[in-house]
Amino acid sequence: MPRVERNIEIKSLQSRIFKILDDTSDSPIWNLAVQQIEKIDEGQYAIQSTVGDFTTIRTETVENERISLKIEGGIFDDMGYILQSKGEMVEVTIWGEFDDEKNEKVLVKAGELLLESLKRYAEFLEGGGNPGEYDKKQLTVSA
Repeated sequence: MPRVERNIEIKSLQSRIFKILDDTSDSPIWNLAVQQIEKIDEGQYAIQSTVGDFTTIRTETVENERISLKIEGGIFDDMGYILQSKGEMVEVTIWGEFDDEKNEKVLVKAGELLLESLKRYAEFLEGGGNPGEYDKKQLTVSA
């Protein structure tokens, strides 16, 4: 099964980044691709996004280190995040596995956009920003 990985360094606490990723219901606040989320069950969410609608099922959670998800109904099958401390920075890796190789380019772009969204939001919070005042659309203006 094909797999893609992308990473980014974020100047924020590792625990803060993990908390952002762990709280799936807040994704529409910061993730530019996510439009709406509905909780189905514990660890299971219906996602409406710019890359289509799908369901995520949490398969692994290691606090402050990694989260893995199974995806149903999307163009990818599994995805996850790995966090590693790099001094004052945290390297966040997103990975995804998928069946159809023709989807690789769109998945790479989506992963890069997701990481940039995460970076901007985490650094906004790290700087004392109020989540209620965050405008994720600013990413498209300044990116």
